[in-house]
Parts: sequence; C-alpha cells; structure tokens
Amino acid sequence: MKIGPYSLNSNLVVAPMAGVTDRPFRKLCRSFGAGLAVSEMVASNSLLYGSEKTKRRADNVGESEPVSVQIVGADPAMLAEAAKYNADRGAQIIDINMGCPAKKICNVMAGSALLQNEPLVARILEAVVKAVDVPVTLKIRTGWDKNNRNAINVARIAEASGIQALAIHGRTRACGYSGDAEYDTIAAVKAEIHIPVIANGDITTPQKAKFVLDYTRADAVMIGRAAQGRPWIFRDIAHYLKTGELLPHPDVAETHNLLNSHLHELYVFYGEHTGVRMARKHIAWYTRGLPDSAGFRHAMNQLQSPREQLDSVERFFAESTGHTYMMENEMAA
Repeated sequence: MKIGPYSLNSNLVVAPMAGVTDRPFRKLCRSFGAGLAVSEMVASNSLLYGSEKTKRRADNVGESEPVSVQIVGADPAMLAEAAKYNADRGAQIIDINMGCPAKKICNVMAGSALLQNEPLVARILEAVVKAVDVPVTLKIRTGWDKNNRNAINVARIAEASGIQALAIHGRTRACGYSGDAEYDTIAAVKAEIHIPVIANGDITTPQKAKFVLDYTRADAVMIGRAAQGRPWIFRDIAHYLKTGELLPHPDVAETHNLLNSHLHELYVFYGEHTGVRMARKHIAWYTRGLPDSAGFRHAMNQLQSPREQLDSVERFFAESTGHTYMMENEMAA
C-alpha cells in the first residue's frame, strides 16, 4: 500500500488514540510490524503550540518513516496552519480527524461532528491539501447517526479534494464505541473511490483482520484498542495473513520483558512524575488475563515512583511464572 510517495511495509496501521499512541507506543507497534502509526490528535489552535502536551503529542524523533501526525479542529484556515506547522517539524503525512466521537471534540463541531456539514468538510480538506507538500489523509466514521450514514459522500469529497488515503471506523458518531462495527459501509466506500481505504473498528484478532480485508476489499486495516497491552498483535496478524497460522500468545517472561522496556521508554519520554501516571494504564493492559491481576492493578495505582512500579511489576510477574493467559473471551468478560 502507498500513501503519496511512501510505500508502507505492511497494510497494518496503528489507530490514533488520545492518551495512548504517544511516541513510545508508536515505535513499539512499528517494531512488531505495523506499517504506519498515526499520532495522537494535535489541536489546531495555534495558542497550544507552545504547551508541553502538544509538543509531546507531535514528537516524532527517531520514528520510522513515514511519520504521520493527526490534527483536529473545525476552522479551515487554522487546520491549514496546523498542517504547515507539523510538516515543518517532521510530519511526512498529515492526517485530519473527522472520526473522534468524544463530546469535548464534537461540542466544538470538530472530529466526527464535522460529518454533518459536508460543505465545511470540503473547505477544510481543500485548505489543508493546498497548505502542505506532504500527503494528507483523513479519518472518518460512517456518518453521524444510523439514519445519516454519509461516508460515501464524504469519501467522494475527500478524493476530489486531493486526500490520498481514507480510514473509516465502522460506527457512526452517535454510536460512540457501543455495539458492533459494521463493514458494509466501508465496502461500499471502497467500491466508489480509487484512493486507498483503511478499515477500522473491532479488529481484535488475526482472523477478524482477514475477514475485514476480504469482506470490504479495503487496502489496509487499522488497529486501535486491540493493541493496548498487545502490541504484538501486528506481528500476529501479519503472520496469519501470510501463512494462515496463528502464533502462540507471548509467554509470561516475554510479556514481562516487553512491559519493562515500555515502562523505561515512558519514564524517559514523559519524565518520572508524568511517566508513572501514563504507565499505569499500560501496566493494566499488559497484565489482563493473568491471575490476580485485578488486585495488582488496584495496588499499582497507588504507587508514585518508577522504582516502586518496576519493583511491583517484578514481583507480580515472578509470581505469575508458570501461569498462562486466559482465553481471549475470558479476558474480555
């Protein structure tokens, strides 16, 4: 799959997730075979450019090419300015967020709320594409509610505006993350346009990834929540697509080593104070499915220093040696 001049090394994409897809997480997923990892959304409001949070979200030092930075907003001129700002600082692909269903984003008519205003969608896409020399991509949902699925219209607008790849989450804005993702709309969009289409939503296993690719004829799949605590899912999917065989779940020792490495990256990236807090959710995700993990997670949230976290993780995994992870359906229960 190609986006502009960039040939991705796989058709597996890391979904942008606020508070999750920071630089350490993106690099980790890329190391397991993801062909592209999109940054957390960066607000287009120029007043935020000086904040540490915004700088971290757009920080792509040491990342594999191509580097994709997602921007969010509702004003065409401001989004164009944000695109130039990030392209000047290393972004090789600019992604526009029209898929986020969060109330604080939709309440300012950004994210998936924009799907209600197709003329504004066109103005935003045209402004951003004209503002930068790098490829621009777009992420959307199937529409703003089940009675107003307009993804095909938006996809046509995107292609006409010069967008070079389109990611579609198989839910409407009103659905949020409830219910099951549907793929008929994604398949219909793929049949209508000629730019690459990336299917997103409820892709949690290698088998589901293959089903979605076959059913929609999409060029790639985008993995979000299923990669939390499971960055190896990209390796598993790539292997299954190539061989039809499932890889075994990483054993407890491999998971422990991977988590330790991830924690150290977080402490360096955020600093100790913020790093400890950011690490808590990742520790919880990595330990899902292991015995007594619920009690461990509760105790973990009380710890205040990297050393306390690392020592606690060490003890937990030492006690877990010899155990195996529960089946996926048990973990989700």
